[in-house]
Amino acid sequence: MPKIDFSKLKQSEIDFIKFVEKQNLERVKKLQSLRRRNLITVSLLGAGVLGIYGYSMYSNFLMDERITDKIVKAAGKIRNHYVCEVGPGPGSITRSIIKKGPKKLIVVEKDPRFLPTLQLLQEACQNHTNMSIEIGDICSYNFEAGFADAPLTDWFDFPAPIHLIGNLPFNVSTHLIIRWLHSISEQKSAWSFGRTSMTLTFQKEVAERITAPVTHEQRCRLSVMCQLWCEVNHKFTIPGKAFVPKPEVDVGVVTLSPLKYPLVKLPFTMVEKVLRTIFNMRQKYSIKGAERLFPEEMRLELGQKLFSLADVDYKVRPFEITNEEYARICYAYKVICEEYPEIEHYDHRAPKKVFAAL
Repeated sequence: MPKIDFSKLKQSEIDFIKFVEKQNLERVKKLQSLRRRNLITVSLLGAGVLGIYGYSMYSNFLMDERITDKIVKAAGKIRNHYVCEVGPGPGSITRSIIKKGPKKLIVVEKDPRFLPTLQLLQEACQNHTNMSIEIGDICSYNFEAGFADAPLTDWFDFPAPIHLIGNLPFNVSTHLIIRWLHSISEQKSAWSFGRTSMTLTFQKEVAERITAPVTHEQRCRLSVMCQLWCEVNHKFTIPGKAFVPKPEVDVGVVTLSPLKYPLVKLPFTMVEKVLRTIFNMRQKYSIKGAERLFPEEMRLELGQKLFSLADVDYKVRPFEITNEEYARICYAYKVICEEYPEIEHYDHRAPKKVFAAL
């Protein structure tokens, strides 16, 4: 990852960094009443943020308190609830979360250089919020251990008093949300406690894909995957210029709330396979992609059988199929797999294998 060369920065960018430092100092002063007298001088927080710019950056950070407050507000009620923040960085969103008074706050940060800043916030809120800092990868974080003291809620009752909030690095956001959808489908990890909600940032284009309705130009496999298991909402868009360093794209804030009754109750890998295969030919009739779920010698007959069992028109394009229709297609695929077990493991990208003809 590239390092930031201050000699190449414009004066306006240097002024902005100085503004960030000043703003952080002012924020910490507001927290002084909550801190013990022997805390490290508040200037370390602003200086720590500024010092980070001399190193390679893995993400883009928000420093505008109005925007971070808006993100936390989008998460809904978090007072006396449990919150896990993904990738807090210098702690801008963390401060907005603390102001809302959660019972417990876990921040999972991969970059240990942010630890001193986060420790200042941890000490500042210790009298009213139990804040813990985990240095590591969110993909391997054990939510069951982190929220061990959180109450278990029935999936069909109220949503769990647990929230995941994060300004996700662009390069891991899609992978992470697919991973979490898998956990939601099995009610594991953070979702073993109930319907844990998520408030996350994505590149604007990815946010539009996640929430894209039927016929929308951005509708894709990710759209359907998210909407089969969650209620999704694109809450608002943040201009790229609000981030430091400034990305080349705008950012969308999306909430994902697990559905009480998912639209499909099948193995996650099976659903993902069906959707991935069909959307591989997004601009063609849906049957063209769906036929690749089956060996060549079976495609013509089983492709038509798939749509017949699902009662879906095969002459529509993948982005024109509703979530409910995709659920029926997945169930139809399961029926065919039960009739021809070898098909479940068939991969059209793998070396050809001869199957018994129908």
